[in-house]
Amino acid sequence: MNQEKLRHLLGQLQQEIAKGDALDEETLALVKQLNVNVDALIESAEDVNAPVMDDAIALEARFAATHPMAERVLRELIDTLGRIGI
Repeated sequence: MNQEKLRHLLGQLQQEIAKGDALDEETLALVKQLNVNVDALIESAEDVNAPVMDDAIALEARFAATHPMAERVLRELIDTLGRIGI
């Protein structure tokens, strides 16, 4: 259930980003890294949770002023990660 929710939220994030203004290269790199880290978390039992949460929090701060819907999706992603113990 949580894995499906995380994947769904990543999809929503991609949709919101596509709707908004173009992002700078650094922010795009953070989004890609977040996707990689969440996929690694879902697919393995390795302790990759610290980078996932750090990446999500950094992106949430970047999107606060410029992409409010993407920020909302990231907040939900962070909450979901917190509920599963990340």
